Amino acid sequence: MAQTKDAAPTSTAGRAETIRRLKAGQALLSKITLHHMESQLPWYRSMNTADRGWVVVLANSGISSFIEWYRNPSAPLRVVSEIFKSAPRELVRSVNLQQTLQLLRVVVEVVEERVGDLARPDEQRELRDAVLVYSREIAFAAADVYARAAEARGSWDARLEAMVVDALVRGDSVDELASRTAAFGWRSQAPVRVLMGRAPQRKAHRGTNEIRRAAQKWAEDALVGIHDDRLLIVLGGVESADEAAASLSQFFGPSDVVIGPEVASLAEAGTSAAAAVWGLRTAAARPATPRPVYADDLLPERAVAGDERAVRALTSRYYEPLAAGSGQLLDTVASYLEFGGSLETTAKALQVHPNTVRYRLRKITDLVGADPTDARTGFVVRIALVYGRLSEAGQLSRTDKIRG
Repeated sequence: MAQTKDAAPTSTAGRAETIRRLKAGQALLSKITLHHMESQLPWYRSMNTADRGWVVVLANSGISSFIEWYRNPSAPLRVVSEIFKSAPRELVRSVNLQQTLQLLRVVVEVVEERVGDLARPDEQRELRDAVLVYSREIAFAAADVYARAAEARGSWDARLEAMVVDALVRGDSVDELASRTAAFGWRSQAPVRVLMGRAPQRKAHRGTNEIRRAAQKWAEDALVGIHDDRLLIVLGGVESADEAAASLSQFFGPSDVVIGPEVASLAEAGTSAAAAVWGLRTAAARPATPRPVYADDLLPERAVAGDERAVRALTSRYYEPLAAGSGQLLDTVASYLEFGGSLETTAKALQVHPNTVRYRLRKITDLVGADPTDARTGFVVRIALVYGRLSEAGQLSRTDKIRG
């Protein structure tokens, strides 16, 4: 061990006696340390039994490691890092760096308090100097362990994130996604949406960490990944999807950006991602597609392109409510759309007064939440009627129908 300039050298016999006392008093030192932890560290008292056990292991290892290092001062201080090898992963998860340093400070204080019992008067100064050197080295060792753990955790999280993104795009089942997302450490318990667009060119590419930080300003949690040429941003607990998507659109390439439908959890985000994939494929078919655009605003384009979920959504959202009851509303909107939005022609075909057509159109608006006299809504409803009639007539093949 290095001597300070004004520290008196200690005899071999005196040092051996101090080492003997340290070993003999190890159990007492551990007991006193535990008592001090209970009284001085509120976070330790609030821990569960398993986590408290790891902390006790660390404290006891700190004491035994000091004794071993003091016994062999000429050896490198590698022994300091050995105290973390019993359970480094569990320890880093249970106790943060600041708490670890507080704990080690307690250990050092206990040894310092007992110097009078552990060493003879002529040996006490050297023991105190050794405690100071050891406390400094062990603080550096703790910081190094946590830095390495953070780096490893970052690499592991990045791999898990990429695996979750791949699973979302592949359309893995809810159960498979649930097992992957459980390991990822997703924090949000709120509903989830997927944003999808083309990844930017390499020269304009922004790092996923930067994108994730920007996304987390809008949501409780965020997941970011690139799959082939597509950039995905998964948002959990976002309050305003419109504002979030508009702000995050800058990170995508120059083409369309699609907002997937809201789902209950990250495990179900494959549904949102699938809708966004179809939306990205078909957005070009809609004139003047907004950027960003909701996948549900592209239902007719998606249905025509072969998206079974879109077919199901169209028929359940528009056709089935209109076909319920007497069918008057269905006949009215079908005729109105067939005759190009002419109230008079529709009324004549149905043999009713034009005001009756107006009244029914208002009822249709209330029923489906969209006004069929609007050009875009009229197109959506018309496509929905086509698929609804084909389904009722049994003209959709089994593979064209939606699996429940």
